[in-house]
Amino acid sequence: MKILITGATGLIGTELVSLLLQNGIAVHYLTTSKTKIKSQLNYQGFYWDPAQGRIDENCLMGVDAVIHLAGASISKRWTENYKTEILESRILATSTLFKAVKDHPNQIKQIVSASGTAIYPDSATINYSESNTISDDHFLSNVVVKWEESVDKYRLLNIKVCKLRTGVVFAKNGGALQEMIKPIRFGLGAKFGDGSQISSWIHIQDLAAMYLFAVQNSWEGNYNAVAPFPVSNKQLTQELAKKLHRPLWLPAIPKFVMKFILGDMHELLFNDKKISPQKAIDVGFRFQFPTIEKALQEILP
Repeated sequence: MKILITGATGLIGTELVSLLLQNGIAVHYLTTSKTKIKSQLNYQGFYWDPAQGRIDENCLMGVDAVIHLAGASISKRWTENYKTEILESRILATSTLFKAVKDHPNQIKQIVSASGTAIYPDSATINYSESNTISDDHFLSNVVVKWEESVDKYRLLNIKVCKLRTGVVFAKNGGALQEMIKPIRFGLGAKFGDGSQISSWIHIQDLAAMYLFAVQNSWEGNYNAVAPFPVSNKQLTQELAKKLHRPLWLPAIPKFVMKFILGDMHELLFNDKKISPQKAIDVGFRFQFPTIEKALQEILP
């Protein structure tokens, strides 16, 4: 099997590439940096520039499935210009690849695309499954809706479309958790607001495994890529402080303070969403790190 990956050199892509190669799967990957193009056994890079609609169509040769991760990080301050980049990076990348697949001979049978749990509104009571169709009228929610719509176009080419609505990704080498750890290491950790808001998260190894499982089992439709046991901000802060052997003595940080510091991006810290991965579990996927305790054992041994 050969898989084409966009976003292969990012946090999730790097983990996924390693897993695919370990399983004997050949990887083609697209990169916007010519210096990141490598040519190795079962690992071949190709250049593209989605903003200009350019792509090396040789990337499609022999490819059975596409894993689409490309998109600007949401972990930077959301200026109006950067909001445009967050949206356009996803839509232009999806469209550029779609045109290449449509216009050039290929054997692609499936695309598995990243998506986001931001599509679901905040709720203290709903346990969201993929059947919940109401989207939130906020910036990130609108991005996810348009992103998913752009990916759905691949169905017109008789390609199976799967979207993994991904929660907060916890990893050793980057991502949101490492940013949360920094103030706690210096004894400056505190919960946000009253700390009751629920975070639906996933360990990066489980996320990579879910992408592989989705390809191996020809998944179609939407799947929630989150661990089975979400965690409150208060519980997560306490677990991190315990693992790092640091005190929690500061008062709770009010929402208006984080809005002043981070702007619109502060909403990432106050999202309150309990999201279920039961659909993935029902079709055979098994989590290696289902609880926050197991995840932190691996990330912070």
